[in-house]
Amino acid sequence: MSAPRTGSVPERLIAAATALFADKGFDRVAVQEVVDRAGVTKGAMYHYFGSKDDLLGEIYGRVLRMQAERLEKIADGGGPVADRLRDAAADVVVTSIANFDQARVFFRSVDHLAQDKQREVRAERRRYHERFRALIEEGQGAGVFRADVSADLTVHYFFGSVHHLGTWYDSSGALDAEQVGAGFADLLLRSVLT
Repeated sequence: MSAPRTGSVPERLIAAATALFADKGFDRVAVQEVVDRAGVTKGAMYHYFGSKDDLLGEIYGRVLRMQAERLEKIADGGGPVADRLRDAAADVVVTSIANFDQARVFFRSVDHLAQDKQREVRAERRRYHERFRALIEEGQGAGVFRADVSADLTVHYFFGSVHHLGTWYDSSGALDAEQVGAGFADLLLRSVLT
């Protein structure tokens, strides 16, 4: 494996850790492998990240923060709630696929994090899901979405499918990210519209 020798030290460490964790699994990668691949010293790594857990948390945290910002813009963007929910649903799929290694590494490895780190990351993800759920509740309140199925159940159903992408999606397959995103969004909308 060639080392990513360009970019800032944190970026190189994140890139190296993502590639190694995706290839070998979080629990099978030593810190020394990460720093060797990034072309930095252990001291440099520990200057930016306190542990391998911190690297894993940051790998997924960056994706989640970006997705949360995008969700806020979509949710607050105005227009019919059904359009905003469709856009939000498609966006989380497309951005998950665009950051496929990072998302896949996280979902395969989250249980290896220390308990406090797991709680932190899961709390961030829960905030994202709550904002998504608020769109569903808005549509239910407006009579646009079915009220006979709880918004919580809808969110769990949808994101269970999104989190499962890492087990089947293949970028060389028949569907690109936009097609998968549109398909997931369409399936969600058809299930919630009155």
